[in-house]
Amino acid sequence: MSSPYRATGGRRARRWAALLVRLRWWVIGFWAVVALASPFLPTLGESQGVGNLSGLLPKDTPAVTTELRSVDLFGFPLTGRTAVVQRDPHGLSVFDQARTVVNAVAVEKHQRPGLRRLRGALPLTNGLGAFPGSREEGTTALTYLLFDPTVSFSAQTRAARRYAAVSFGPRDSFVGVTGSVPARAAQGHIIHDSLPLVEALTLGAILLIVGAAFRSVVAPLLAAVTTGVAYLLTVHLSGELAQILGFATPSELEPVIVALLLGVVTDYVVFYLTALREQLESTADRLEAARSATARCTPIVAVAGLAVAAGTGALLVAQSLFFRALGPALVFTVLLGLLVAVTLVPAMLSVLGGWAFWPVRPRARRPAPRPETLRMRVLAALTHSRRAAGLTVAGCVAVLLVAALPLLRMDLGVSFVGSLPPDNGVRQAADAARAGFAPGILSPTTVLLEGKRLDRQRGRLRRLGQSLEQQPGVAGVLYPGSLPRRLERGVLTTRDGRAARLLVVLDHPALGATAINTVDHLDSRLPALLRDSGLSTATAGLAGDTATAAYIVDQTSGDLLRIALAALAANLLMLIIFLRAVVAAAYLLLGSLLSLGAALGLTTLVFGHLDPGAGLTFYVPFAGAVLLLAFGSDYNIFAVGNVWEVARTRPLSEAVALVMPGTITAILVAGLALAASFGLLAVVPLVPFRQLALVMLVGILLDVLVVRSLLLPAMLTVVGPASAWPSRLGGSPPADPAPGPAVGPETTSAAGR
Repeated sequence: MSSPYRATGGRRARRWAALLVRLRWWVIGFWAVVALASPFLPTLGESQGVGNLSGLLPKDTPAVTTELRSVDLFGFPLTGRTAVVQRDPHGLSVFDQARTVVNAVAVEKHQRPGLRRLRGALPLTNGLGAFPGSREEGTTALTYLLFDPTVSFSAQTRAARRYAAVSFGPRDSFVGVTGSVPARAAQGHIIHDSLPLVEALTLGAILLIVGAAFRSVVAPLLAAVTTGVAYLLTVHLSGELAQILGFATPSELEPVIVALLLGVVTDYVVFYLTALREQLESTADRLEAARSATARCTPIVAVAGLAVAAGTGALLVAQSLFFRALGPALVFTVLLGLLVAVTLVPAMLSVLGGWAFWPVRPRARRPAPRPETLRMRVLAALTHSRRAAGLTVAGCVAVLLVAALPLLRMDLGVSFVGSLPPDNGVRQAADAARAGFAPGILSPTTVLLEGKRLDRQRGRLRRLGQSLEQQPGVAGVLYPGSLPRRLERGVLTTRDGRAARLLVVLDHPALGATAINTVDHLDSRLPALLRDSGLSTATAGLAGDTATAAYIVDQTSGDLLRIALAALAANLLMLIIFLRAVVAAAYLLLGSLLSLGAALGLTTLVFGHLDPGAGLTFYVPFAGAVLLLAFGSDYNIFAVGNVWEVARTRPLSEAVALVMPGTITAILVAGLALAASFGLLAVVPLVPFRQLALVMLVGILLDVLVVRSLLLPAMLTVVGPASAWPSRLGGSPPADPAPGPAVGPETTSAAGR
């Protein structure tokens, strides 16, 4: 059978293929033993800490430094990360509100047994104008529970529930425990509980997509075995690697690893299966078909996998500890999945042969023209002339640019309580607190002052508190003089008078983009406010979740250029090395950038309408950008690699017509599997996962349906042989060794159907 391919891989690729086929049973046995031994290693989840974002910040972060100083001076932070909420929309009685204060004083006097970890309690009611800026009056009471920062999230949440149990009865209108600490603990439980469902649904989607694409029962099982082995190894070896290298891994990591691993490995299984099917239609010899498919596919898969690893490795250049923790795990996941794919898949294919496609088994046959398909007609219409191809390029670019426009309004936030589902108890208690007070009542911002005899400057401290209340975005301030002296001493002022704290409650959810902008404004205005209040000799700093989030967002924005340049350089370098072409590499990368921008723009638009002012979770755009650029290079290498192989002996236009229809089909199948893997992250009922799921789903679909299917063939047609600069492509069709009927593009496709 005539084929457009000049060879089935280079000399090294053919040797590698021959070795794998010869040792096929040994390779399968090796991976079986390794997979069976992997459960004895620690899992990734066991290697993680509490998942606290503050643990992923440098110790010299201004907000962290101020909070630690506050702990040194007062013995505990005044951050309000854990709170107990009481609420009666019809009004709390005077006795209920008084009991709230009495319970807090009992903690101060150490009269609450079993609550040794609780360092203090700060009661707050919205009755009698006690808190300015409250939305209601007399309906809600809040008790901030103050802990030593070394107490874990789970321990703080348990202690808060014990406090509520011993302090309030069934008639005390107790709503629940809330705050950023209980929210983080709840997030961890939700992720842990959702992961099995994500894994099951993702595997089911992959089986369905691969089975439908190859009309086979065995092909999806082969994909399941390969991804299963890779998953076992990755989860356990990643945990071992994390312990050996000692890097912290955020709790958000494991679902992303699962999606990345299952999607990438499935892609490579699809590429090998399509190559084997094409070879089985050329020869009846099972082992020869496996050798040829492995020799031709392995170099492309290997370079594509390295491109994905290099792209995700761009996170390592970030200054943010969060991204530097995420980078090694993603790189390790891709490399391990690649290793399994390029060894286990060829070994299993050489054993199965045509049975991999059962009940439809490919058989060798004489080449014959095939009916022209819709895909071939569309491709021919787009590329029959440079004018038609140019219009296609212009149309695709215009659509992608319009979709990317909302990026101009993208804001970043850090989602804790707001990311929880509406029926979660922590979220419901937060909604109750916000309804009675203000949106930022949870996780207020602390202003720490240090100076001489501050306890004797209550008038000046009052003026500062009132000035802070006048700032845009501030709902209210607790300051020395706004509470009884007995509650203030040791909480708002130190006993020696050398330090004071003011609690600033914002008019927006404390970790949203709007609140972060407000804290940035307060930070810049604070020196002038101190001077106007007569406290110019005092030093001041901001602490709390919003101040920490502001630093994270600022650092993340600063990482944008570094990550972008590293990711672009890594992907461009891999394309240039593989294609030996600068021009093609440049416009291929540009296509990936366009689909990435469109995906981020559409995600910004959707979540901007769903939750105005919250912004995208800070890590979502950057993790999505790195992954989408890496996958774009993956598909670029597979698509253009096959075209390049044919174009070395045939004119480029003919190579596009021969190879692209089948190659696009393989990329569509692989892309759908990858999109399903990441899209199903939305099963985790947390906002950041749904944002990342939408970014990845839209980005991958735009990449395979618009960029690879339409823009890429059109660009190859418009630019022509100059795409290969500084190399050269194009020539005369090779003479067939024997006369025979013409070969249709569907028959000769590198990727099969």
